[in-house]
Amino acid sequence: MSIYKAVIAVAGYGTRFLPATKVVPKELLPIVDKPVVQYLVEEAVTAGIEDIILVTRAGTQAVADHFDSSRELEIQLAEGRNNELLDMVQAIPTMANFAIVRQGRHLPYGNGSPLLAAKSFIAKDEPFVYMFGDDMVMSDTPCVKQLMDVYEEHRPGAVIAVQDVPPAETHRYGIVEIKPDSQPMELKSIIEKPKPGQTSSTLAQFGRFVLSARAIEILDNLELGKNNELWLTDAIDKLSRENRVLVKQTEGTWYTIGDPLRYLIANVEYGLRDPKIGQEFAEYLRGRTKDDRSG
Repeated sequence: MSIYKAVIAVAGYGTRFLPATKVVPKELLPIVDKPVVQYLVEEAVTAGIEDIILVTRAGTQAVADHFDSSRELEIQLAEGRNNELLDMVQAIPTMANFAIVRQGRHLPYGNGSPLLAAKSFIAKDEPFVYMFGDDMVMSDTPCVKQLMDVYEEHRPGAVIAVQDVPPAETHRYGIVEIKPDSQPMELKSIIEKPKPGQTSSTLAQFGRFVLSARAIEILDNLELGKNNELWLTDAIDKLSRENRVLVKQTEGTWYTIGDPLRYLIANVEYGLRDPKIGQEFAEYLRGRTKDDRSG
């Protein structure tokens, strides 16, 4: 089967951004002039995805509203003859077929739980894309398309995206070890947030996956893992024992927006590349740097 569906996890509480995320979901925070989750949807759609399942939590109706029509806003823009903005707003709900699913409180905490919330949307033998709502990738070829191409060629149990991180940061991520001399790269093991010395690898798995429906079956029967959470990494590790899990070291730059510092870094990088403001923004930053050097 070809891949037409993507599940995007937008069910977190964004506690590291409080009080900003008390009402506004973290995934709706803007990177320049678009919310984070819209970048993810655009990445998936550009890769050929047609159906988007957004897994939300209670209190995040604004995520669904963003991908719905806004009659009052559209009338206001039409009356003001602001056709460019009107076209932009009207295009958002038509980017894909959207389904909004609540991650109920009966499900455990963890990055595997959104897949349990979305499981009724995935057929028994259907591969699909899974994306974390706080990971962005700036690349010429959409990151999920890179994974989809690997899946289409080799038909493994899963394909996971990785990039190198500094050794001092391996404790922040799921760290992947590769089977020696495997081509394409095949998963040997994956450890969630390893302690110092627990692994020599610096390949960090981040929030881009192509998964088979079998991954959801495993999650549905998996015991809770580290910190009493349901970890996708544990399911992938188990899946790798019964089917090949391939690892793609993706092209492009990965930005995590899980905390304020990295969110600001992503804003700067995307702002510098924005065709409308990039040049002026760069000039401003150069001026600030000069002011800092002059004391």
